[in-house]
Amino acid sequence: MNLPTPSVEYGLLLPMLIVFGAAIVGVLVEAFVSRQRRYLGPVVLSPAEARALIGRLLPPNTADRSGWATDIYAAFAALQIAPTPENICAVVAVTEQESSFRTDPPVPRLAAIAWKEIDKQGRRVGVPRLVVRTALHLPSSNGKSYSQRIDAVKTERELSEIFEDFIGRVPMGRRFFAERNPVRTGGPMQVGIAFAEAHAAAKTYPYPVPGTIRHEVFTRRGGMYFGIAHLLDYPTSYDKALYRFADFNAGHYASRNAAFQNAVSMVSGIPLDLDGDLVRYGKDAQSGPGSTEVATRILAKRLEMSIAAIHRDLQRGATQAFERTVLYERVFSLADKLHRGQVPRALVPRIRLQSPKITRKLTTEWFANRVDEHRIQCLSRSTLKSKQGR
Repeated sequence: MNLPTPSVEYGLLLPMLIVFGAAIVGVLVEAFVSRQRRYLGPVVLSPAEARALIGRLLPPNTADRSGWATDIYAAFAALQIAPTPENICAVVAVTEQESSFRTDPPVPRLAAIAWKEIDKQGRRVGVPRLVVRTALHLPSSNGKSYSQRIDAVKTERELSEIFEDFIGRVPMGRRFFAERNPVRTGGPMQVGIAFAEAHAAAKTYPYPVPGTIRHEVFTRRGGMYFGIAHLLDYPTSYDKALYRFADFNAGHYASRNAAFQNAVSMVSGIPLDLDGDLVRYGKDAQSGPGSTEVATRILAKRLEMSIAAIHRDLQRGATQAFERTVLYERVFSLADKLHRGQVPRALVPRIRLQSPKITRKLTTEWFANRVDEHRIQCLSRSTLKSKQGR
């Protein structure tokens, strides 16, 4: 059987088909690999690669990029958190919002804020203003009076050290502040000092502590470690980083709890403040159940739960385990039926921010959205770097 002689066109077409086929195979292989990565998790980076990635994702004008990258990576490694672009950009976003990557950022009008807080504390404990001011005219450990140092203060670290000095050296200082330093946040991520102390008690802090955990918060390494722990070192079911940012401001699981309050309000018909607080704690608990618990108790028969069981489950609101309680499941089941669809499982809490440092009407929603804008900008840098590297 004689085969036809290939034409010139056929001779050109065959190589083109081979090239096109190879390209199709390449696309399919890349898609398969990408799909496998989604199932198997992020590609593991070496420490050097992770630090380099962090350095690339920092804001353009960040000073000492290498130092920041090292401390951020060290926190990720110690806390066993994957240094993915999403996780890195979440940390970058909060730090950019809170301090613009300054370890000990200056606070505008800090001296005036400090004096106002001192006067407020004096009224609270019943010490006359004149007595307080006289005590603060005593010489401090560096020879200057406490008043002089307060008038010149620029950062929270400086102010914290002044109060520590006053509490430790002046008998009235211990009575006045009851050994509680009024500076409650610090460092480049503005993390709560009480949180840092509790976290260090529960988990081993990876660095030597020559002073106290409070002092560590005001260092770059400590401030980033405890800030990253507060932001990422707890499990959630959130589908958006926005809710973690809200929790960073309002407390762990505040966004999930606000959604629960919303569901309770829908089913009970009782308006509730969506602030994420499910029960009262400490001295506040002595005044009886809060509004969320009262509204939930009204549903006791429909939930087929006792008042004691409702209270027990609400007390788990500071943990992920709350999502596995009978109360959580039944409230959302009722809300879903009433709504004829699934109601939100997370909502940004509606909280007005209260702090001596805040002079505008700001909310948790404002904070979370502002941080999320920084996160998106950070991820765009990741995308840009990836394209430039191709």
